[in-house]
Formats: sequence, C-alpha cells, structure tokens
Amino acid sequence: MTKQKKLLIWILWLLIWPSLIFYIYQVTAPIMNLDGRWFDIVSFGILMCIVSLFPIIVGGTPIFFIHGISFAVFLHFGLFAEIVLTQIAVCVLLTKLRPGKDQLFRIPANLTLFLLTSIIGAAIYYLLGGTHQKIVDFTFEQQFPIIGYILAIIFANQVLLHLLKMYMTSQRERFFSKSLFWDMLTSGLTIPVGYVLYLLYIELGAGAIYFVGIPFVTFSVIIQNYFSSQRMNNYMRRTSQIGHKLTGKLNVKEVLDIFVEEVSKLLYVDYAYIYDVLNSNESLTLIRVMGDTPQGHHTSFHLKKFQGISGTVYGGGEGLYYKNRAKWDMILPDPSLPHDAESIISVPIWRNEKVVGVITVASKRKRAYEKYQYMLVEILANYLAVAIENARHYETTKQKSERCPLTKLYNYRYFEEYIQQLFEDMEAKGLHEDQSLILLDLDHFKQVNDTYGHESGNEVLRELAARLENTFPNEIVARYGGEEFVILLRGKGKDEALFHAENIRRVISEEPFELKQHISDIGKPIKIEVTASIGVATFPNDCDDPRELIRHADRAMYVGAKNNGRNRVATYEKVIQM
Repeated sequence: MTKQKKLLIWILWLLIWPSLIFYIYQVTAPIMNLDGRWFDIVSFGILMCIVSLFPIIVGGTPIFFIHGISFAVFLHFGLFAEIVLTQIAVCVLLTKLRPGKDQLFRIPANLTLFLLTSIIGAAIYYLLGGTHQKIVDFTFEQQFPIIGYILAIIFANQVLLHLLKMYMTSQRERFFSKSLFWDMLTSGLTIPVGYVLYLLYIELGAGAIYFVGIPFVTFSVIIQNYFSSQRMNNYMRRTSQIGHKLTGKLNVKEVLDIFVEEVSKLLYVDYAYIYDVLNSNESLTLIRVMGDTPQGHHTSFHLKKFQGISGTVYGGGEGLYYKNRAKWDMILPDPSLPHDAESIISVPIWRNEKVVGVITVASKRKRAYEKYQYMLVEILANYLAVAIENARHYETTKQKSERCPLTKLYNYRYFEEYIQQLFEDMEAKGLHEDQSLILLDLDHFKQVNDTYGHESGNEVLRELAARLENTFPNEIVARYGGEEFVILLRGKGKDEALFHAENIRRVISEEPFELKQHISDIGKPIKIEVTASIGVATFPNDCDDPRELIRHADRAMYVGAKNNGRNRVATYEKVIQM
C-alpha cells in the first residue's frame, strides 16, 4: 500500500475517531447504567482482553471472539461502555500481533472499523425499539432488536472490512470469503454465550463474568489451536507439493526458479537468496536472487565462511532464525541483506554430509516467521538439494549423449533426431517452411594430423567449432563426424543459405588456425591455413525428406566442391544440373 494511502488513514482516524468517541459519550451518558459497578466493568474488560489474546488469522485478517462479551456489555451498560472496552481489546490484539513499522496504519484502521461497527449495531438496535432495561422475557418485542443488533454487527464488520481491503490493495476483493465464514461462525457461537452471560449477570452479578469467562477463554484457545493445526497441515501439504514440483524438473534453472517462486507464495518473503558452495576457495556464490541486494540486482556476489548470516550458516552447518533486525544486525552484520530486512530464516543445504549451499529468506516485517515455518524451509532445502543433484545429473547425462566431447557441439545422433522431429512437427501443423542445410568438410585434414600430430588436429576442430558457433549463434550446429560439420538454417531459403555458406568459407580460409600442441621442433605456437569444401541443400526445393536433405548436402559438397578444386561452395541444384 502506498504511503499516501497510509497517511490518509491516519488523518481520517484523527478527524473521526476522537469526535465520534466524544459525541457518543455526550449522547449516551444520560442513559449509562453504571451505578458504581466499576469493578464489574473492569472485570468485563479483563475478560475481553484475555480473549483477544487468542485470535485466529484468516486470509490475513485477525478474528477474535469478543462479540459475545461486548454484546453483554452493550445490553447492560450501553454503547459508550461497549465501545471503550472493545477499543481496549482491539489495542491488546494489535499489541499481540505486533505490526511492523510499515503496518502501523492497521492500528487506526482497526480502531475506526470496530468503532463504526459498534455504532451501526447500536443504531439498528435502537431503531428496532431496543432499550437497556432488563431483558428476561423471550418475547418478539424484546428479541427482535437483539437479532437486528447481531445481524448488523456481523454485516457491518464484514462490509467495512471488505471496503478497507479494497482500499489497501486497489483491487476488487471477493466478499464471500473464508474470513466471512469464520467470522459468522464465531459470532454464531459466541453471541449466544454472551446472551447467557447477560442473563447470569442479572442474577449473579460479577461472579457470572468469571463463571462464563472460563468457557469463553477455553473456547478461544481450542479454536485457535484447531485453526493453527489446520494451518500447519496446510503448510505441510503445500510444502510436499513444492517438493514434488522441484523433483519433477530436470533443469537446474527451472528448479531454482520454481523454488524461489513457490517459497515466496508459501511465506512472507520480500527477499530470497540461494547460495552455492564454491569448493575452490570454500566461499558462497549467489546463484539466484528474489528482490535485491545492497550491491544491486545481480548474482555475482560472494560470501566467505562466517561472513554475515549466510556465511555463518555455511561455516557452522546450522540454520539461523531471527524475528527482527535488532536480534542479528549487531552480532552478524550482513553485507548481502538490504537495510529494510527484518525477519530472517537461513538454512544450510546438505548433500552427502556436506553443506553444498545456503538458502536465506527475509521479510520486511518483524516477526514474520514462526518456528514451524523455519522447519518448513529446512524441509524445502532437502527437496532443493535432491532436485538440483537430479537436474545436474540429468544435464550431465544429456550433455554426454547429445554433445561431441571434443568440440562441445551437438553430435550427429542429436542432429538427425532434431531434423526428423522438426519435419514431423511441420507436417503435423501443416507448415511448409524453407529449411536449409550447410555441410562442410575440412580439406586435406589428414595432412594436418600427419604433419603436426593429432593434438594439433583436435585444436583445429575445437577452433573451427568456436568459429561456427560465433557465426551461427541462433542455429543448430553439429559435428557430423571426423572433420565434417553441419549447420541447419531454420526458415531460410536457398539464396540466404548460399550467402551464409560463402561467409563461413571465408571465415575458415581467411584467418589462420593457431597450433600450440604441435609435434614440430619449433618451440612456439605456429599458424596454418585451413580451407573447407561446403555443400548446400534446401527443403523443399531439393528434397521431400529430412534424410534426403543431409544426403543431398553431402553430395553437393563432394561432387560440387571437393571434385572441383576444394575451398568452394556448391549447391545440390547445381550438382544435378552437371
């Protein structure tokens, strides 16, 4: 929420709240039925404050069970007394929730909301003929205002809360929500008990407050514990789902992206950092960021052992959990964390009995995390460790199966499968796009091996692979076998393919190749000139099948280029015209 909106809430509270409190006192003072019963009022207030210490949080909204008690106070002592005790109970609730500095606007917002709710409920009660005389008969005339009061309190509270949420988020909020259900349920359970409290107070006096207060407090504790267990079960279920998501991915980047995205949905996360252990110097390297660092949004940040929170977790092998900045900033100043970070969870990533990384999440809120949420991050760290290892193992295996170990280009098996799949996809989608293929073979390459040694030949192949990748950064380049290389030009026709083929011929022939591992007597690197014969074929001009595309490019290279003097480009179209 913007600072302007927060400021407006404070201004409206300062204008509305004191004025309404004073006005209600002036209007209702003559009908307040105190009669020296201050001990009773204080007892009601103590009970409301105790109950307010056991709220449940639904959809970010705190719900507590004072409606029944405030209802009894209203019927006995009038609107002003009910407002004062309710406002005190709300302050106790907010003290327990301890909103952070950026959430302080919730204090005036909630005080005003409960004040308006009390006024609306009382207005309906009075309009329907309600009074503050003893209500002991269950006649329609006496019960009708009570029913109207109860419905008005529930409805006004939800409407005002709904409007406040829309103001805070600047988005349309669903009215019929889980918080509405729980508020209606707790009101439906506590208000009848409050009515019993009212009746007993008539007969027993202050003793009834403590007699009924025990069930009220017990009910509050039971509901809070039930809701907490439900919330923990929900967290555990979502944590398990995240684990399945992570272990189902076979790409390290996807694994890290999913982890950061899901953990930010699971917890109040403003900043998330994933560090990898750099074994060469036993330091942490930042490999994924959500939010920012004081050095800017990048992942080239390093921490040494016992440097900051993450470094201390790495060095000690144990997680850390802090509820606010004052707890950790003086002990473990962390250069990687922004100045507004408050709550921190940092856990090590273990694999094979070694710390292989660190996960650190932070929130701008104070006390944003509970102990069980720290345990959830530990569980997620285990999932992440397994997922990363699986992904890296898969990528290594895939690399070996798809890549040439010498040049790091794709191998012929991958290339042929890729072309086959490309043509099948085109056929399935009804596409008829141009696809061109360049196949090149180094001229007299055997002489390079015989003269300078096989290591020098490998140097030429690696350098040629680098030149091809630089020339065709967005195309499929493969080592087809020996000194043969192939380039697939997707979506390019014959003329464009011929242009690119001639360009790569010059790239090879016009810049000598440097040999450092030659077997000649010269003790320093030497440079040699290398040329290539190149064949070009295009679909659909030259073939109807992907295997024909490779075969026709091969024929163009041998018949049209090598047999005609080498170091030249030939097209299949020209070859068949010979």
